[in-house]
Amino acid sequence: MTKNQISQRSLLIWRYLQTLVFIFGLFILFNLIFFQKLGLTLFWNILIPVAPALLVIAVGVWRNVCPLGSLSLLPRHSGLSKRKRLTVEQSGALSLIAVIALLILAPLRHVLFDISGIATALLIMIVGVIAVITGFYFEWKSAWCSGLCPIYPVEKLYGMSNRFSIPNVHCDQCYRCVTPCPDTTPGYTPFTAANTTYHEIAGSIMVGGFPGFVWGWFQVPTMKEKLGLEQLLLVYNMPILGLVSTLLLFLILKRFFPTGKLVSIFAASAVSCYYWFKLPSWFGYGVFPGDGMLIDLSGILPEWSLTLLVCTTTLFFFWWIVFNKQNRNSWEIKPTYANEQ
Repeated sequence: MTKNQISQRSLLIWRYLQTLVFIFGLFILFNLIFFQKLGLTLFWNILIPVAPALLVIAVGVWRNVCPLGSLSLLPRHSGLSKRKRLTVEQSGALSLIAVIALLILAPLRHVLFDISGIATALLIMIVGVIAVITGFYFEWKSAWCSGLCPIYPVEKLYGMSNRFSIPNVHCDQCYRCVTPCPDTTPGYTPFTAANTTYHEIAGSIMVGGFPGFVWGWFQVPTMKEKLGLEQLLLVYNMPILGLVSTLLLFLILKRFFPTGKLVSIFAASAVSCYYWFKLPSWFGYGVFPGDGMLIDLSGILPEWSLTLLVCTTTLFFFWWIVFNKQNRNSWEIKPTYANEQ
């Protein structure tokens, strides 16, 4: 067995994990429809907040077990995919669409998805259908996992300092569906595949604009009023203002400093900003009382303990992404090329 191969025992364990995660996803979907409060808590206040840390520490784990990723690859594993190949230009366009989708959908949480379990369930099902359709037409991970998926831009940003190369349990062989492959290219960043204007724009928005976007997102409360133009303007105002501010800063600094180091700093800033606001909100110390709260410990925990917690997570992320010795590991281990028989 070569280093690129995976043992049957290891593969079986990963299949169990994929199945468990998929069942958990169905459980969340069920609750979003029939027990909306529980479903919203499980999805938006537990699953989603854990994801950024996982992407920073071991993005390959998520790539292996993501339920939507598994769905998109079902046609290929079943021999039903038409296996069409995307051009570099098409891949770049999909990357930019994924970034735009992320920036459009995230603010809608404040007026729709954080409030309505049905709306969130419909979103998940629609995205799932798109994932399957792209898998039916295009080769392996090219169109969804490494293209249209709205989480993919965040994977590229947060997973750049990956230190754990794990087996690729989806790809038995490498069919060169994406070049360069994000799973197996060491030190992959939003600018690694900047072969087109689409790639360059998408990378600049994510690296430069995402820290400000995250900050702006947390400056908007959940709104229970009827969805209208006024509410839409409010939920997009601060995130877009924040995005434009840090994007301009990035573009200015890029003229004077190495891009690689700036990417690391802005990535660490984005994920640190997320937990700076998210962790206090879990325990009743959020900017807007009640938003994103799991348990109210405001009368038990001293406020300084939350400050210590968010300072610790910020230091960790900057150490892991910026100051620690840069590790050039890939997200996953490259399987043998398909023509190497």
